[in-house]
Amino acid sequence: MKKFFAALTVLMCLVMMTTVNAASKSSVAEQRRQVDELSQRTLEKLYAKYPHAKRIIENECYAWATLSNSGVKVLFIGSSHGRGVAVNNQTGERVYLRMKELSAGLGLGAKEYNLIFLINTKDAWDNFIVGKTRFGASAEASADDGVSGGTIEGAEYVAPGVWVFQMTTKGLALEATLKGTKIYKDKKLN
Repeated sequence: MKKFFAALTVLMCLVMMTTVNAASKSSVAEQRRQVDELSQRTLEKLYAKYPHAKRIIENECYAWATLSNSGVKVLFIGSSHGRGVAVNNQTGERVYLRMKELSAGLGLGAKEYNLIFLINTKDAWDNFIVGKTRFGASAEASADDGVSGGTIEGAEYVAPGVWVFQMTTKGLALEATLKGTKIYKDKKLN
């Protein structure tokens, strides 16, 4: 059993190092294009599962963001990393993002997942893109959208003026953790 966990840990470290290495060798324009393509595929998957999300993102949100992430959890320690883009519907501004997440608690597994943030106010946008948004520990199955007084089916309220959809794309992770998530501007791509 110890050999299995050791092999899993080494394999996941190699996968992450390969991903980071490949990303660092491509040009800034190429990396932006890759992030934009990931974002578009993420939105397409979201719209297929929650068709109402397209109307909300295009017509009712101040801004939105997508982050594509991968994470590993082995026993008591886990981490995730990702990249994405935030788009201000009012100004057209695009801000490229990075995400890091550390977790402590019991778990095992690896997964890839996408986060789609709905940002409803200018203040929430300003805080989100500079990394000041603090994400709440609890989540609800649906949340008030702050626009029409209804709910956003499938979205979770995570911070003032911010809701998120989470969609797992690959993998399985069994965990009970406390997480520290940081989203910040990608200095290289902005």
